[in-house]
Amino acid sequence: MSKLLNETGQDLLFREARTHNVWLDKPVDDGLLQQAYDLAKMGPTSANMCPLRMVFVKSKEAKEKLKPALDAGNLDKTMQAPVTAIFGMEIRFYEQLPKLFPHVDAKAWFKDRPENVLETIALRNSSLQAAYFMLAARGLGLDCGPMSGFDNAQVDAAFFAGTTIKSNFICNIGYGDASKVYPRNPRLTFSEACRIE
Repeated sequence: MSKLLNETGQDLLFREARTHNVWLDKPVDDGLLQQAYDLAKMGPTSANMCPLRMVFVKSKEAKEKLKPALDAGNLDKTMQAPVTAIFGMEIRFYEQLPKLFPHVDAKAWFKDRPENVLETIALRNSSLQAAYFMLAARGLGLDCGPMSGFDNAQVDAAFFAGTTIKSNFICNIGYGDASKVYPRNPRLTFSEACRIE
């Protein structure tokens, strides 16, 4: 018999989970971030390429380094959040494939492709991994506030200089103030978004 996530777990991860913009003044333990990563890394990616690279921005100095790259609407909530995760993507993810996908020469599938193609592949798979991370964080009692309102080039210069990592999106993490969430917006129904052929 298959194991099923019970209603409580489904509520925690999906139905009652919300995007948070206001944060309680409560620190996030580094061990929780590691636990969330250790859960998220188990999710599937193409050829097990695992292109996600993360920087957890916690210190005052790191927050100040991030600050100039933020859009005005994201500034206050990001400065208030206990942690801001920068979800990055390793464009040369194929360098790790001999370790991550050892049964074939998967590196050969990617190493000579143009950078824009590699970036598309890394974007798709790092986005998957970032979503796994947010679900893992929620499962460990943390709240998330993902966003894309920032200057990628500035973030890359500040946090990924000298590497082949580029930022994908950022996400505030901590303990959200549930009294300050916006009303939930509508979602498309199954029939509006899906078809079975």
